[in-house]
Amino acid sequence: MRDSRGEVSPAMPPLADTSGFRLPPTTARGVRTRAALIAAARAVFERDGYLDSRLVDIPATAGCSTGTFYAYFSSKEEVLQAVIEAAELEMLNPGMGRLDPQEASPKLVIEASNRAYFLVYEKNARLMLILEQLAASNPKFRALRARRTHAFAERNARSIRELQQQGLVDPELDAVEASLALSWMVSRMAFSVYCLGESVPLDELVFVTSRLWANALQMP
Repeated sequence: MRDSRGEVSPAMPPLADTSGFRLPPTTARGVRTRAALIAAARAVFERDGYLDSRLVDIPATAGCSTGTFYAYFSSKEEVLQAVIEAAELEMLNPGMGRLDPQEASPKLVIEASNRAYFLVYEKNARLMLILEQLAASNPKFRALRARRTHAFAERNARSIRELQQQGLVDPELDAVEASLALSWMVSRMAFSVYCLGESVPLDELVFVTSRLWANALQMP
């Protein structure tokens, strides 16, 4: 649950493991080349799947040599982390837009947040499929993902606790568990629609998930 300004906590744990990254290039040409390799890697991964993709196709798609690739990245896994890092800011802060503070009821905030999430998920659906694949095969990534999931739950739980203190939602709910359950519902709906091909119009998707969220919290 975002606030009425649609802001995301800057302390949210990163999903990409950048610990092995080299120092960023210092020239404009180097910056462009690295960005081109990241864009090419995303295109190749989305086309072939991460596990079935070939490293040599990445520099070929970027229009450079394999040697150039190794000047910036040590492996296919490392460039995947760069792809995740590049997409992460948009996925974390999908641009919910600002709501009028006088009209930003909790229900409207939930609806706006869910709509923004679905839109950015649809845009990144092929990458989300890759992340699902990676989570199934890479324990380190799975741990990073779990850590961020629980950070999201704690952040949303603060909003739920505030509403409980105001008498606006069910006071008997455990805020963290409720946050996890509701967030997982929205996430799996997005995966089913945009990755598995279930046919649900956006407006209906937003209405159903937002109504279920509000009903689960027993909002008046």
